[in-house]
Formats: sequence, structure tokens, C-alpha cells
Amino acid sequence: MNSIFFEVVGDSPRMRILQYLIEGRDFDYTLTDVLNAGVSWGTLHSEFPKLLDLGIVVKVGEVGRAKLYKINKENPTAKRLIDLYDSLMLEELESKREVLVEV
Repeated sequence: MNSIFFEVVGDSPRMRILQYLIEGRDFDYTLTDVLNAGVSWGTLHSEFPKLLDLGIVVKVGEVGRAKLYKINKENPTAKRLIDLYDSLMLEELESKREVLVEV
């Protein structure tokens, strides 16, 4: 996965999970959905409880037996990560636009 976000914060399972949740910050996800972040089931089960304990991720509901989670946009750490992600993406888009304008 090439990502400007990973270049700055490092490519680790926790950062993959966080990037996935930040990119889809307006949606609710099951743990099975979060596997799309590119982590294994075992890794997800070891990292996700830590994110919940830190308040960076919150449980937002249930559908049947499935629990739904999302990034906690009210958590100060999550807010900073979202701001960092957004600013990095904006910088990358602007630099690509400048390259296109030069051509």
C-alpha cells in the first residue's frame, strides 16, 4: 500500500486500521469490514481493543450480533490524526495539480 499517510506515520497494522476508519469516517463498520484495511484477523483482534480503550474508536451500535464501530471524531487524538490525514491528502492533490498545470 503506497500512501502518503503511511510515509509520515509508518505502515503498521494499527495505522492501516486507522487509515481505513479515517477514510470512511462517516460510516459504521463491523470488525469483518475492517479486515479490508489489510490486516489479519488475529492482528485485528489484538489491535482493535487497544483503539477502543484509547477512545480513538467507538462502538456505535449493533445489527443482529454484529457490533458497529467508527473513528471517534470527538477524541482529541483521533481529531489530530484526521487533520493530519486530510492535510497530507490535500498537499498530495495540490502537488499533483501543479504537475498537471506545468504539462
